[in-house]
Amino acid sequence: MSYLMKGVRCGSCVRKMHKVTGALFKAHIVKNLLSINERQFQISRASSQLSSEKEDSYDYVIVGAGSAGCVLANRLTEDCLSTVLLLEAGPKDTFLGSKRLMWKIHMPAALTYNLCDEKYNWYYHTTPQKHMDNRIMYWPRGRVWGGSSSLNAMVYIRGHAEDYNRWSREGAVGWDYEHCLPYFKKAQAHELGPDQYRGGNGPLCVSRGKTNHPLHHAFLEATQQAGYPFTDDMNGYQQEGFGWMDMTIHQGQRWSTASAYLHPAKSRPNLSVAEKTLVTKILFQGTKSIGVEYVKNGQRKKAFASKEVILSGGAINSPQLLMLSGIGNADDLKKLGIPVVCHLPGVGQNLQDHLEVYVQQKCTKPITLYNAQKPVNMVRIGLEWLWKFTGEGATAHLESGGFIRSEPGVPHPDIQFHFLPSQVIDHGRVASTMEAYQVHVGPMRSTSTGWLKLKSTDPNEHPIIEPNYLSTERDIREFRQCVKLTREIFAQKAFENFRGPEIQPGNHVQSDKEIDAFIRQKADSAYHPSCTCKIGQLSDSTAVVDPQTKVIGVENLRVVDASIMPSVVSGNLNAPTIMIAEKAADIIRGLPSLREKNVPVYKPKTLETQR
Repeated sequence: MSYLMKGVRCGSCVRKMHKVTGALFKAHIVKNLLSINERQFQISRASSQLSSEKEDSYDYVIVGAGSAGCVLANRLTEDCLSTVLLLEAGPKDTFLGSKRLMWKIHMPAALTYNLCDEKYNWYYHTTPQKHMDNRIMYWPRGRVWGGSSSLNAMVYIRGHAEDYNRWSREGAVGWDYEHCLPYFKKAQAHELGPDQYRGGNGPLCVSRGKTNHPLHHAFLEATQQAGYPFTDDMNGYQQEGFGWMDMTIHQGQRWSTASAYLHPAKSRPNLSVAEKTLVTKILFQGTKSIGVEYVKNGQRKKAFASKEVILSGGAINSPQLLMLSGIGNADDLKKLGIPVVCHLPGVGQNLQDHLEVYVQQKCTKPITLYNAQKPVNMVRIGLEWLWKFTGEGATAHLESGGFIRSEPGVPHPDIQFHFLPSQVIDHGRVASTMEAYQVHVGPMRSTSTGWLKLKSTDPNEHPIIEPNYLSTERDIREFRQCVKLTREIFAQKAFENFRGPEIQPGNHVQSDKEIDAFIRQKADSAYHPSCTCKIGQLSDSTAVVDPQTKVIGVENLRVVDASIMPSVVSGNLNAPTIMIAEKAADIIRGLPSLREKNVPVYKPKTLETQR
């Protein structure tokens, strides 16, 4: 009985043990299943991330759809096996696919609208300039497809052959004139056809003015009366002298790099373009660039580059992004708490720009653009342009100009002139008040250099821009000479039938001291910032990129824009920036460099005289 009771008790225990064991086994199974599911979820999530990253991975990521970025996007995607992502902080340059609906960009005569509007413009300002009565200078820069080529005055000037030979001496080996000229020609389709200096089949359409305005003729006649030569192509054999300007205008429309390079390429399956996309950081694995972080529609995203990240943001945005990403002067970066990827003290240094001043004369005849700026006439001009891309709206009116040497001993021109049969006040932000004409004049090879630095770690906050204008005695002397030489031209017989009183500087400004004061008060940027990520040799501690455009000290990262110029060229910057991108595209693709040897370039018979 007791045995049976023990047995019963034992059977009960066994049943209880089975229940406990079963529960433990079930718990173990569930735990294992959960663990497996969790691992599968993690694997699935990782796989999803890898898939997502693969979707957001390209061979090349280009930052900035401006004058250089559009060129690169087009040329790199000519290879159908290369995939490219082009990121632009600003909007498209069309609305509903129409250029007419974006007439403020595409009508050449409407250029001042966007120079004064933040919609397509970074709208930068400098620090107070201590050598210019503490004035804060306004710097418009393009933030739209085409970049500053969608905002500029459409003047196509290459600079002088000796600018590029100087680059080579400054460390940009392979960037001398014989290596650069072929890329100017490759880019260009000049309406006058190809020759030894001009291109005929490139995407960038270049034309001459069509207005035949009597004041342009008077200006060119006056320059010859003053003893200067006429040059039939200041981008060809002879820069020195005065003549008709080349312009990036095609069939009455602005021909930006977006029109020339991006729009023809954007339907290619290997090119992706994103607008209104602010790149905030370059991504690194150690010192190897692997992609970028950007913000679009308020969301932070990443894009990866299997080959290279290429910065084409321009002379302000490219060094700013490098510094935000940990490339720059280590001491400055540490102060802002930015982890240092590479100590490169030249980033943001060597800032160069062209200053210019307007010398203005009242016109005694009602033939300037003053009447065209009255509301009724503006409507008429606008409607004609919208209808058939012709009329006074189809030109920027800067159709004549030239280059001269400031004094004896100067080997090639260092002063540039743009003539305009109108009056411009405060970058066009103030309406003209009278019948007048003017010349934009300024030195081309300033010895004053500046810098830019981060103000904070916020990518939306503009950097501190210090151009350090007029900080050398030579620059002051050259500017003084600009005013004197312009007055001499305006005093020639050719202007007799048009010349009224001088508006600016004014007859009361005569002495050197008075002219210097006028320059400090009225000179302004010609909108040519450059040289902040200069090309140089590895032995140059101030160099940022090597002659192959690779950022020194890191991998898979390039800069291709006006910032890599070792020194500013003697002329406008848009044509040279396009040339830089054309040449860099061949370097990136591993193609042999184009070269044209022994192309003749004009030299003055003597340097003992100024003209």
